Amino acid sequence: MLSPGVESKLHKLPWVCDDGAKSPFILQSHIDCGSLLGQRAVYRMCFATAIFFFLFTLLMICVRSSRDPRAAIQNGFWFFKFLIFVGITVGAFYIPDGSFSNIWFYCGAVGSFLFILIQLMLLVDFAHSWNQQWLCKAEESDSRAWYAGLFFFTLLFYTLSIVGMSLLFVYYTHPGICHEGKIFISLNITFCVCVSIVAVLPKVQEAQPNSGLLQASVVTLYTMFVTWAALASVPEQKCNPHLLTEFGNETVLAGPEGYVTQWWDAPSIVGLIIFILCTIFISLRSSDQQQVNNNLMQTETCPPRLEVTQQQLQQQQMVICEGQAIDNEQDGVTYNYSFFHFCLVLASLHIMMTLTNWYRPGETLKMISTWISVWVKICASWAGLLLYLWTLVAPLLLPNRDFS
Repeated sequence: MLSPGVESKLHKLPWVCDDGAKSPFILQSHIDCGSLLGQRAVYRMCFATAIFFFLFTLLMICVRSSRDPRAAIQNGFWFFKFLIFVGITVGAFYIPDGSFSNIWFYCGAVGSFLFILIQLMLLVDFAHSWNQQWLCKAEESDSRAWYAGLFFFTLLFYTLSIVGMSLLFVYYTHPGICHEGKIFISLNITFCVCVSIVAVLPKVQEAQPNSGLLQASVVTLYTMFVTWAALASVPEQKCNPHLLTEFGNETVLAGPEGYVTQWWDAPSIVGLIIFILCTIFISLRSSDQQQVNNNLMQTETCPPRLEVTQQQLQQQQMVICEGQAIDNEQDGVTYNYSFFHFCLVLASLHIMMTLTNWYRPGETLKMISTWISVWVKICASWAGLLLYLWTLVAPLLLPNRDFS
C-alpha cells in the first residue's frame, strides 16, 4: 500500500481525493492528496485486520476445551474465515473519511502502547527461558562454558545499551535546546540502572533464583530502543535528524514537487524486526512440545495399565507419523483462544502505527509524527520498566503466592 504503483491505483477508489472541505485528509493546494494515499490505505487494511481478530476475541471468550462448539471455528472453517476477512477489508476501503482516521489514530496509539508492553514481557520471558536452560546445561555438563556464554551476552547487551545511550545524546540532543530529549534519556538511564541493581539483590535472588542480569540487560536494551523510537518521532527538526518529511517554505508554496518522503526509517525497520521475532517466539511457546504431547505423557503415570498404555502410545505416535492430528484439548485448551486473538488485535494496531510512522491525519500539513507518539512511547517504556520491577519484587511482597 505504501509503494508508488499501488498508490496510483488507489486514486480510482471513491474515498480518494474528494473535496477538501469534506475530508480532513485533503491538504488542498499545499500537498497533493496522493502523497497520503498509502498511509490512508494502511489505516484501512489494519482496521480490517483488527476488526477481524476482535470479532474472534469476543467469539472465543470462555472456551475451555475442544468440546465447546466454538473450538471447531477456531481450528477449522479456514475458507470461510479468509472470505470474511477479505470482505471486511474490501468494506473498509469504502468507509468515508470524516473523523474515521482521527479516531482510529487514537485507537492505534492505545493499542500500540499495550503491544509495546507485551513485547517487553515476551522478551523477558525469552530471557528467563534462555537463562534457565543454559544454567541447567551448565549443571548437567559441569562446564563453565555455559556460564561464560551467559556472561558474554549480558555484557554484549549492556555494551549495546551504553553505545545506544551515547548515540542518543549525540544525535538527538544539542546544547541549549532539546530539553525533553535530555530528560527522557536521563530518566530511562536511571530507571534501567535501578532495575539492574534490584535484579541482583540478595533477597530478590533468594525469592527468584533464575532472576539475574541477563533479563535486566534485555530490558535495558529494549528500553533504549523504545527511547530511540520516541526521540525519532519528535516533531522538531533541530532535535530529530530523521524527520519523515522535510519541508522548506518554498516547497510548501510550490506544491508537492520537491518534498522528500522516507517511508522506512531505521526505528521502523528495527521495530518490525522485533515484532517478527516476538511473534515467532510466542508461536513457538504456544506450540510447546510438552503441551502438544500432554495426553501422550499422562498415560505413563498409570502403572497398572502399563502394557496397554505403551501400546496406545505407540499407536498414537504412528498416527502422528502418518500426518493425522490428535485432539489433545478435550480436557483443556493449551492456550487462551480469546487472549490470543486480542494480542493479534494489538499487533495489528502496532503495525499500523509503525508503518505510518505515527502520522496523525489532518493535524498538520507536514507528514511528520506528533508529540502524542513521543509521549505514548516514552510512557510505554516507563510502564514496561515498572512492570518488570514488579515481577522482581512481587514474590517478596506476596510470599504466599506461587509465581513459578
